[in-house]
Amino acid sequence: MTGPLAGTRIVELSAIGPVPYGTMLLADLGADVVRVDRVTAARGRPGTEVTNLGMARNRRSLALDLKHPDGRAVLLDLLDGADVLVEGFRPGVMERLGLGPDVCLARNPRLVFARVTGWGQEGPLARTAGHDLDYLAVAGALHPIGTPDAPPPPPLNYVADFGGGGAFLAIGVLAALLERARSGRGQVVDVAMVDGVASLTAHLHGLLRLGMVQPQRGGNLLDGSAPFYTTYATADGGAVAVGPIEPQFHAELLTRLGLDPADFPQDDRADWPRQRRRLAEVFRQRTRDEWVEVFADSDACVAPVLAPDEAPHHPHLQARGTFVAADGGWQPAPAPRLSRTPGEIRRPAPGFGEHSDEVLAELGYDAERIADLRARDVVG
Repeated sequence: MTGPLAGTRIVELSAIGPVPYGTMLLADLGADVVRVDRVTAARGRPGTEVTNLGMARNRRSLALDLKHPDGRAVLLDLLDGADVLVEGFRPGVMERLGLGPDVCLARNPRLVFARVTGWGQEGPLARTAGHDLDYLAVAGALHPIGTPDAPPPPPLNYVADFGGGGAFLAIGVLAALLERARSGRGQVVDVAMVDGVASLTAHLHGLLRLGMVQPQRGGNLLDGSAPFYTTYATADGGAVAVGPIEPQFHAELLTRLGLDPADFPQDDRADWPRQRRRLAEVFRQRTRDEWVEVFADSDACVAPVLAPDEAPHHPHLQARGTFVAADGGWQPAPAPRLSRTPGEIRRPAPGFGEHSDEVLAELGYDAERIADLRARDVVG
C-alpha cells in the first residue's frame, strides 16, 4: 500500500450514509479498514446496508453478532490492535452493548473512537430520528434554497450525509490521529451532521453580517435568482449551467450569445426577471451540446448539466481520471490527490462476512475456535 494512511487500522461498524462515505475516504488514502457487518447480512438477509455499494470499496468484511457476549469479545480483541473505531449508532447504543468509549479506551488508550450521528451525542434532539433534510432544515442551510413561491426542494442527500457527516468524520479522525502522534493518547470524535452542516454555512453567515445577502429565499446572488447564475433549458430538453459572476466573464457570455452587454446590467436586480426571460429564450434555440461548442475554451462559465451516467465520459474528467472503471461500473477516483503517496482503489466492495476467517486468523484465533464461533452464529 502506498497511501498516506498505510499501516492505519480502522474498524468500521456497518452503518449507512456518512459512516461508509467518511470511512471510504480514509480507506482510499491507504487505511486498512475492517467493516463489521451483521451475521444476518452474511447469511443472505442484508438490510439497508446494500445501499452502500458505491462506498464499500477498499475494505474487508467481518460478520459479528454484537448482541452476543462472544461477539463483543471478538470486537474488543480487534480493537486492541486498531487505531480507529467508527460507529454510527444512536447515542447510548454502544454503551448498552458494553462497548462505549470508556470500555474501549481502557482496553486501548490510543484508540480514536469516532461517533457519527445526526444530532450529536447530547442535546434535546440527540435521541430522536432524523435524516439529511432535517439536519439541513435546523441548521438554516435548507431555507435559502429554491424559489420564493415554493418550499425549498431537497438537494438529494449530498449536503448533510456526505458533506456535513462523512467529510467531517474524515477530518475529525485525521485530526485525532495527528494529535495522538504528539500525546500518545486516543480520544472521542463526536461527528454530528447538524454541526457539520452549520459549519458549511459559515460563508453565508458572513454575507448576512455584511448585508450582501438577505435571509429570505429568492433574490440573492447564488440561489438561482440572478440571470447570470442559474440553469437554462436547451432545445433538446437538456440544460446548461451558467455562472459568470465576474463582469468580464459576464460580458463574454453575452458576446458569445450575440447579445449586447449594455442591455444586461448585472447590478440591476429589478431587471433580473427580464434578463432571465431573454436568456432563456436564447438558450432554447440550440441543443445542450451545441452550446458546449459555442462556449468551448471560453471564460463564460457555461457548462453542460450532465446526468450521473454521462459524467464519466466528459473529456475533462476523462483526462484527469476523475472516474475509474472498477468493480463492474464507474466509481469516483480517490480524492484529493497526493503527489508522493496517492490513494488508490485496492479492493472491490466485499461480500458480507467475506473476510471473517482471515481477520480472525490475524487475531490469533485457530480454526477450531473460528468453527465454534460460526456454529453458534457469533460469526458469519
